[in-house]
Amino acid sequence: MEADLQSQVAFYLTGRSAGDLLDAVDGLGLRPALLAGYRDLTALRYDFPLVLIEDPAEDAIAHSLSGLMDGLLDGIAKGEDGDRIRKHVLRLEQEIRAMAAGGESGLLSSLWDKAAAPLASADKLVADSLARARAALKTDGEVIDCDEGLPSRLIEHAWNKAQKKKTLKFSEEINRLALRLADVLKADFVNSAAGRSADNLKSGFGATEADTFDFDAMSNFLKKSVARITPPEEGRRKRIRRLLSVLESQRFLPISVGTGGKVAKPYSFAFESCASALRAYKERLPEAIELTRTIAIAELEVKGEYRESMHDPIFEAFGENGMDPNDMSVFPDYLVCVNAAKMQAEENQSLTEILTAVLPMKVLVQTDDVFEESPAGGGQLAIGWRSRQLASMAIGLNAVFVLQSASSNLYRFRDRVVRGFAYQGPALFSVFSGASGKASGLPPYLAAAAAMESRVFPALTYDPSAGPDWASRFSLEENAQSDHDWPLQVFAYEDSEHQRVLENVAFTLVDFVMCDRRHARHFARIPRAKWNGSMIPVVESLDRETRGLPDKVPFLLMVDGSNVLQKVIVGEKLIREARRCREMWRSLQELGGINNSHAQRLLERERKAWEDERKTWEEQKQKEIEAR
Repeated sequence: MEADLQSQVAFYLTGRSAGDLLDAVDGLGLRPALLAGYRDLTALRYDFPLVLIEDPAEDAIAHSLSGLMDGLLDGIAKGEDGDRIRKHVLRLEQEIRAMAAGGESGLLSSLWDKAAAPLASADKLVADSLARARAALKTDGEVIDCDEGLPSRLIEHAWNKAQKKKTLKFSEEINRLALRLADVLKADFVNSAAGRSADNLKSGFGATEADTFDFDAMSNFLKKSVARITPPEEGRRKRIRRLLSVLESQRFLPISVGTGGKVAKPYSFAFESCASALRAYKERLPEAIELTRTIAIAELEVKGEYRESMHDPIFEAFGENGMDPNDMSVFPDYLVCVNAAKMQAEENQSLTEILTAVLPMKVLVQTDDVFEESPAGGGQLAIGWRSRQLASMAIGLNAVFVLQSASSNLYRFRDRVVRGFAYQGPALFSVFSGASGKASGLPPYLAAAAAMESRVFPALTYDPSAGPDWASRFSLEENAQSDHDWPLQVFAYEDSEHQRVLENVAFTLVDFVMCDRRHARHFARIPRAKWNGSMIPVVESLDRETRGLPDKVPFLLMVDGSNVLQKVIVGEKLIREARRCREMWRSLQELGGINNSHAQRLLERERKAWEDERKTWEEQKQKEIEAR
């Protein structure tokens, strides 16, 4: 017993195993006990895959495949055939989910037909069920799974949908002004000598009517009848032509109206780096200012209200101090999708400038791997510190919409993604994909969900437009059991005596690290024969601050490939990192109004004041009684 404890304590303190008392975890296929039931995600009904919605009439950016199938079944799985139809459609759903997990992509209608064909050919009743469901399917779109490409594809899809909606009104406004300005020029030309010439009058009639009229006589008559009309101002015509030229040559939005000139190809607003997006914004800013100035002048011109003496000085100085955010809000937003691994010095500086200057840009920073080397060096662990730093910086600027989430949670955050694109200012979407390629057999969805569950990459939103205070702007509500340090789940297993045991198990940073084979050195399996009372769960160890040699060592409950329960002990480095993670989480909780120390301190003062008042009242009453 003493030798066992010494060996376990030595591993805890040094990370080294002595003798054959502990086993290395490499090759054992271990995973945290709470993940035992998620080995085959294709057999489960959950949020993924998603179906991207293209229909502009629908506000939603995506539906889950399971949600779409449930909607179909609510409409058709009725009567005597209801159970049969439900069973067959759910079987088809599982086939489509397996296809998506295997890397197949395409429209839902295409994957549906491909998956349904072999099922329907083998059974007439299945064919009937699937045919009814297919006829009722009214929604179509690209099917995407929770993989490395999900964050950028979903964010870009949401951006495209938001831009179409946002720029429609602006595009219509530019087209309207171009039409009205062209009409003004036409009216001026009609009233001019050239417009009343015989040749121009003749050109307005067809070949048949051309021989019927005397256009020279008509021209002379019109010249006499409009002789008293004030001739059009040449200065105004030049100004209108210049305005039309700007509207037609601008590249921010496509326009369908012109005066015969070649319409320029619109700019692209999607970029793969913050630096390139920032350069493009600065290069285009003079054009944006000129277009805004042109629109303002055009509005006055079409109303006949432009006065050179009054307006020329005003518009000559227009834009000298840059663009007002309200003016820029009508232009398309820039989208940047960048991987955190490419965020070097220039890229970080560009991102900081974008957010600090409140530029109209939406930035996705995708993190594939949260295991990083500590800036302090010395082999210290640093898990997720860059993403925490990025979110903290952006939130601290107060004017940036911030959404941080694991990709597994993006579907549930879809409404907040939409809010981020509707926000008139910069937005930062920081997403962990879970697709590091290094996790021990975990699919990206499960790795991402584990990062969020363990508080390594918690979900949060900060919306400056939601209200004046932190209570309305900041939210942690999407995290499981957000009022706890770590979420607790019930784990059921069979003990050595074949009795069913229920145990509350916490999912911590240490559990998440155990999912990554690169950090196997921090763990050692304890053979069942060596299990003893000197081992305590990791979550209990985190609350024990020991000095000197510990009398107990922390362990995790794990399961192997055969779903046999195992225990592994954990090195001290991971315990320290888990404590740092917990402190970071507690700081976020305070911002979110959970376990807020200021509120608790105020409550304690109020409670003490109430107790003192009650005590004083009781003493006074006692004196009154004694005085009688």
